[in-house]
Amino acid sequence: MGTVSARLPDNLERELDEYVEEENLERSVAVRKLLSEGLDDWKLKRAVSLLEEGDVSFSRAVEIAETDVWSFSEYLKENDISWVDEAEEDLEAV
Repeated sequence: MGTVSARLPDNLERELDEYVEEENLERSVAVRKLLSEGLDDWKLKRAVSLLEEGDVSFSRAVEIAETDVWSFSEYLKENDISWVDEAEEDLEAV
């Protein structure tokens, strides 16, 4: 496992300390958890962006997001992101 060290602005350090206390976690565990959740969110948003731009297929977007088809579909639905229309347009062009 690698090591990362970072300087935090005072406000982030206070928020981290509050999170550690509320979640009853060790600080290093809390940082790993928050970093993991942040990266998961980033991968999901990146996958959606690539899908919307037409740069990747639905199945490739699912792979990029590192999730399952159903969770990804539900995320798209909850956020009113349409990709089916674009797929239908592609089929009509053929």
